[in-house]
Amino acid sequence: MQNNILNYLYQTVQRVPEKTAFSDGTNALTFRQVYEASRSVGSFLCGKGFCKRPVVVFMRRSPDEVAAFLGAIAGGCFYVPVDEEMPSGRIQLILDNVKPPLVICDESTEDAARTFRLEGGEVVRYSEILRTPADEAALERVRRSTIDTDPIYIVFTSGSTGVPKGVAACHRSVIDYIEQLSEIMGFHENTVFGNQTPLYFDACLKEIGGTLKFGATTYLIPKNLFSIPVALVNYLNEHRVNTICWVVSALTMVSIFGTFDVVKPEYLHTIAFGSEVFPIKQFNIWRKALPDAVFTNLYGPTEGTGMCCYYRVDREFASGEAIPIGKPFPNREILLLTGDGKLAEAGQEGEICIRGTSVTLGYYNDPDRTSAAFVQNPLNTAYPEIIYKTGDIGRYNEAGELMFVSRKDYQIKHMGHRIELGEIETDVGLLPEVQLAACIYDAKRKKIVLYYVGDVGEKELAASLTAKLPRYMLPNKVIKLEEMPLTANKKTDRAALKKAYEGG
Repeated sequence: MQNNILNYLYQTVQRVPEKTAFSDGTNALTFRQVYEASRSVGSFLCGKGFCKRPVVVFMRRSPDEVAAFLGAIAGGCFYVPVDEEMPSGRIQLILDNVKPPLVICDESTEDAARTFRLEGGEVVRYSEILRTPADEAALERVRRSTIDTDPIYIVFTSGSTGVPKGVAACHRSVIDYIEQLSEIMGFHENTVFGNQTPLYFDACLKEIGGTLKFGATTYLIPKNLFSIPVALVNYLNEHRVNTICWVVSALTMVSIFGTFDVVKPEYLHTIAFGSEVFPIKQFNIWRKALPDAVFTNLYGPTEGTGMCCYYRVDREFASGEAIPIGKPFPNREILLLTGDGKLAEAGQEGEICIRGTSVTLGYYNDPDRTSAAFVQNPLNTAYPEIIYKTGDIGRYNEAGELMFVSRKDYQIKHMGHRIELGEIETDVGLLPEVQLAACIYDAKRKKIVLYYVGDVGEKELAASLTAKLPRYMLPNKVIKLEEMPLTANKKTDRAALKKAYEGG
């Protein structure tokens, strides 16, 4: 029985030790090197007595960062990825939440890492940790004591209060995800992944898990290439990338600029997409350029361990149609629940709720928000059974395929990321020049619109936000108001803001 994701690495390193596992096109690690690095990191943690503790990995996106993740697990701990592109305030909130005994950094992040407040923790360079010889006895003790409900990572998502939520996932849910996704997508030893997503999101599990399980290879595509479409496709061809699992915005960036008139991905045969609705016009450009490729729409929240539903595109879609979410992965069930906790009827809308092994452990050090989203299955009154309420509204079409309709609350999906509009409002409201702030989302144009009342100009406010918010959370339009519209009970009237925006 598989109870530790590192078993994938242990089995694969015996088969293909010298094969490239992870590369960014310049630096690469073989499976043997990943294995040895993970054991050094694990031994270092064991020597410090850090078992079952959160270890923050604050490194640049690289093969070494992946090895550090695995090393944290080998030492019986769980990793918490952070990145330089995160605002410093957000990183500090994460550190305050998890209170790590150790922050692993590299040469490029060490100075920044040492500026943060740590409660009794220390900052250590990855290169120094690698000098630790493998402690076979200690690593074996960790391996024997590991059970499949032990956490392996905490990934932070947006929070409506301005405080990010740390989703804790365990071996069991991640193993199940890797197994089911691999079967659905057809990953194998000759798969060459082109990773697009940051490593501080759970989305990278698609490539990391598939690589470890099959002895495949993952290329961590340089971020700057996603603004140079022709160079991006040339990179895919240079490294013979045949499988990508990208957010929709990354795919449309390629198709919208006529890239395929210049160059096409020669080896690409498997394309998965998710996190947003794929505009049919752009999707059809991709399908026309790669008529023999298999396209799969994936859906799922971080709280459900990656993706939980899929739709293999098997028909033509006309302009204005939406590609279905499809059906759940094996070993999980989607409950479409109405407001009174009953199953939605045919054609009726309901909240998408996830049942099964893929449901994560909850939010780290956050019992209130955990109890609000991870709830008892209302259809089961016989024994405890936790389901996750996604906040997404869906319905089944006439073919019995699940369709995404909208968000239940102010959480949106933008540029491939789940974002709480309330988090943006909170950060903006902290600026001394701003009295009130409210966000709406223009789903048609995919724009975040920020309204505010304050003593600062629109351009000045927009410029100051670049230092406070991640790029994907920056408002696309900033509008100054003399006064904020309020409802009868003195809450911000977002409906009035949306009406004014659409009317203007």
